[in-house]
Amino acid sequence: MEYKNETKICQNCKQDFIVEPEDFKFYEKIKVPPPTWCPECRSIRRMMWRNEHTWYHRKCDATGKSIISMYAPNTVYKVYDQEYWKSDACDPLDYGKSYDFSKGFFEQFDALFREIPHPSLIQKNNVNSDYSNHTLNLKNCYFCAGSDTAEDSSYFFGAVLRVKNCLDLHQSCDCEFCYELIDSVKSNSLFWGQNCESCFDSILLYDCKNCNNCFGCVGLRSKSYCIFNEQYSKEEYKKEINKYWDGGWENFKKAKTKFEELKLKIPRKYAVITKSINVTGDDILESRNCKQCFNVRNNIENCKFCYRAHDGSKDGYDAFIAWNNAELFYEVMSASGQNILFSAFIWGGFNVQYSENCFDCNNIFGCVGLRNKSYCILNKQYEKSEYEKIVVKIIEAMKEKKEYGEFFPSKISPFYYNEAIVQDYFPKSKKDAIEQDFSWRDGEEKNYTITVLNNDIPDKIKDVPDSFVKEIIECEHKGKCNDQCATAFKLTVSELQFYKKMNIPLPRLCPFCRHYNRLKLKNPMKLWHRKCMKENCTNEFETPYAPDRKEIIYCEQCYNREVY
Repeated sequence: MEYKNETKICQNCKQDFIVEPEDFKFYEKIKVPPPTWCPECRSIRRMMWRNEHTWYHRKCDATGKSIISMYAPNTVYKVYDQEYWKSDACDPLDYGKSYDFSKGFFEQFDALFREIPHPSLIQKNNVNSDYSNHTLNLKNCYFCAGSDTAEDSSYFFGAVLRVKNCLDLHQSCDCEFCYELIDSVKSNSLFWGQNCESCFDSILLYDCKNCNNCFGCVGLRSKSYCIFNEQYSKEEYKKEINKYWDGGWENFKKAKTKFEELKLKIPRKYAVITKSINVTGDDILESRNCKQCFNVRNNIENCKFCYRAHDGSKDGYDAFIAWNNAELFYEVMSASGQNILFSAFIWGGFNVQYSENCFDCNNIFGCVGLRNKSYCILNKQYEKSEYEKIVVKIIEAMKEKKEYGEFFPSKISPFYYNEAIVQDYFPKSKKDAIEQDFSWRDGEEKNYTITVLNNDIPDKIKDVPDSFVKEIIECEHKGKCNDQCATAFKLTVSELQFYKKMNIPLPRLCPFCRHYNRLKLKNPMKLWHRKCMKENCTNEFETPYAPDRKEIIYCEQCYNREVY
């Protein structure tokens, strides 16, 4: 059958979107109907199902033990301490239900989801890292989420891999003794760096590679002893750097202002795409045949509308986190395995549909919390032949009700809009979220007394006493932002030691506000068609830089001539 571009109207936002011939071929291959929602609305709907970093103190519903949980204390969901949840005392098949064809699928799935126990947090192989979620292989880490393999580090959220002695990172890997990094790799003692690779002993860098002893620099390659892109000798650098960096906050603010001005003067590539073929999107490494993908790396192939796809995943559409050689996936939130459709948190296995938080399961439909199971529907065990017959009937019934082909509705998500990861990437105010029919959770009343006002934080780190860890410090935003501001924060002992060792002034924002400030420096998950801004160049491209932005955007050829 020959397919053509087809313009559809999103059933959610009512805006037009295009389904291309390659899309129809993929949907036919996995035997699902074409989408009725546009790519952005589909992304938002999936992200409503992941809460990475909004946590609460509550009681385990099985043991009464005090636990940290991603589920608020007053929710309808049953929450167990994760170790108890993993134990033999909790059998998810005990909650199995027969499918009722007089009801819709999502109604029945919601009933099962409300009844079955859920783990308080999702962790694996962690040591002394209780304050973490969606993490594995952490040691001595604090307040971390969405990360794998880290040690003696704190305050990082989202795709942080193999780091040690680092604070405040986002989507960075293979780093040590680093602070405030975004999308940076293979660096040491780099502070306030973005889109950097193999840099060390440097401060305030953007789009730099193989640089050391640089300050406030943009777009440099294999340089040393540069300040605001001006070359100095080693002796001159050591003398000049004292004008800008003395471990004080006021000097840092002045330098950062000058750095931000320099960023607007240096041309940047239309998108961060490296060692990749036939791709569109941003932050793409060693991948091919990927369209409208963001933060995909390490041999990703034949994917579309994917974000945070890593490590050999291929032949998939519409994923927020696909990893560990995931294959043939569609409309998933964090999945590995093969042929995974309309599901969230699938850890290996194959032929999984409309399921959540299942480990190494095969041929399951509408299940929650299963481990090493096969041929289950709504957590009820069947023989292979019976399972296959019922699944065919369920899919036909879902199609009649226009349910099949749609991800889980936002309304049955266990998380509020401002709890879920969606607030990181598609931020909304409470007013806008409610107007668009999303749920919203108001912050809990604070019961602490601030002991240090923001203006009273010592300017220089050398003037901060060790006793400062006892203080409750006012956040500069004072809860008036839209960034889940905690209004105040405390320092851990290891955190203060890090600032002193690295001669870094104390932060003025709480961890949440720092996290959202990092996100605001990233490009959106959206593309615009533009032309190269280099004079006399006619090249065109798809870029995450909107036409009204102030940055100078070049095509790859013009950019390479500029920086190399």
